[in-house]
Amino acid sequence: MNHLQEPAPEALLHQAIRHHQAGRLPEAEALYRRVLAACPDSADVHVNLGVLLMMRGDLAAAALSCRQGLALQPDHARGCCYLGDILAAQGRLDEAISSYGRALAAKPDYAEGHNSLGNALFRQGRSAEAMDAYRDAIAHKPDFAEPYNNLGYMLLQQGRLQEAESHLRRALSIRPQYAQAHSNLGAVLGQQGRLAEAQNSCRQALALQPNQAESYNNVGLILQKQGHLREAEASFRKAIALRPSFLEAGQHLGVVLCESGRISEGFEIFNDLARRRYGTAGADPNAAFSPHKLRHDEEQRAWLGQETHVFHLGDGGRMAGPAVNPHNRVAEISALWKSAKPQIVVIDDLLTPDALVKLRRFCLESTVWRQVYDGGYLGAFPEHGFAPPLLAQIAEELRATYPAIIEDHPLLHFWAFKYDSALAGIRKHADFAAVNVNFWITPDEANLNPERGGLVVWDKAAPLDWDFARYNAAREDIAAFLKEKDARPVSIPYRANRAVIFDSDLFHETDTIHFKPGYENRRINVTLLFGRRQSQGGKRD
Repeated sequence: MNHLQEPAPEALLHQAIRHHQAGRLPEAEALYRRVLAACPDSADVHVNLGVLLMMRGDLAAAALSCRQGLALQPDHARGCCYLGDILAAQGRLDEAISSYGRALAAKPDYAEGHNSLGNALFRQGRSAEAMDAYRDAIAHKPDFAEPYNNLGYMLLQQGRLQEAESHLRRALSIRPQYAQAHSNLGAVLGQQGRLAEAQNSCRQALALQPNQAESYNNVGLILQKQGHLREAEASFRKAIALRPSFLEAGQHLGVVLCESGRISEGFEIFNDLARRRYGTAGADPNAAFSPHKLRHDEEQRAWLGQETHVFHLGDGGRMAGPAVNPHNRVAEISALWKSAKPQIVVIDDLLTPDALVKLRRFCLESTVWRQVYDGGYLGAFPEHGFAPPLLAQIAEELRATYPAIIEDHPLLHFWAFKYDSALAGIRKHADFAAVNVNFWITPDEANLNPERGGLVVWDKAAPLDWDFARYNAAREDIAAFLKEKDARPVSIPYRANRAVIFDSDLFHETDTIHFKPGYENRRINVTLLFGRRQSQGGKRD
């Protein structure tokens, strides 16, 4: 009687690796386990099995297998790196970074380890360290496409678009079929205004990887910039359908709904996002990095009577009666808007008394103050939960009450800022919109200097060829431009329930703030931006 002889472990291992590389995971797993039955002390096979189990989504078993390999060979660089990837997938980033460190200690020129370390550092918000790790990966392996893509993505997030494009094109020269790099390049080109090229890059990404949520999100952004709002909405919804946890795509969907005139629907999206993002969150991580944020949150908790941070939205529902005061000098204000140079109008008693009280109460109660600025102020944006239905009602009634000012401009952006009583406010900048509606809601008695504390607007607009980064943050360029144009400032003192409506391209900054200390005395302003700046026809003095 003939018995078939079991193949040698080396032959089984070669078969297993071929199945693994071809994506035939069940066959590869079975063979890896046969090899381990014969050679249980093979660190390489334990690590390979761990990688396979990670690809299958069984992270606990994958980690165990990698640890078994490392117990046999602690300096197994690949095993340390893959264990780091598994830990990172489990959200255990500190442990992952430690594991990558062991991999790189064993093999300092391990490019894949540097790249994976960069990914974990990026997720922790340690951007500078992450970029250094990607550069180390490139230095050790210049033909490694992934770190070029990752570095390009980070440069995109920082607004360094030319550098981002260069790195992404280098990634694609190494690996032309790299779907993620095509998608990221599309995002870069879109921000540069090269919309046809951007759309082509995103379409290439989708052809290579049809279920890539990021590419649908990027296509949506491009379509939105082209004014194809329904198509943009469909693209964002496709991204969300592919990845329900894709909060960024949800945020863009909310924006495009507002721009489409469906403000209430957009606000519902924003509030749902905030609840999903912060509803079960503990302490706000931003607080740990900013003394003025920490001080604000302590004041708010004391005011609310809370011992710990709990996500909360106050009552921001619509009102049965009007929210925008219908009894102002509407005709006179509208006529002034048409004739004013610079285009600035001031409206006192903008909101009805009940609306003012309700909106202020919402701003005091709601834990939406999450964006930290170095100047000592905090921002509340739609994705943080600053999207009360009352504000939607105010935006709709502003158009109905002041059609000569708002015209048919869509609501594009909105936010609120809250200031420390003694720290500086917002520096000179311009906003990318047609009409800026800025109004204040903190009571007048909180302001210790009634002649200041409001807004300073210059009578010159940002040049149309300046990009966002330049007219929003390039202080030296802005100062030189205003000096060259002999620009004159217009100072509007702070008053509760006063709105300053102006051409959003005019440079402006917060006036000197001197408010009483205490939580209820913090200066709060609300901003609504209507329309795109291109819609003004490019007319400049």
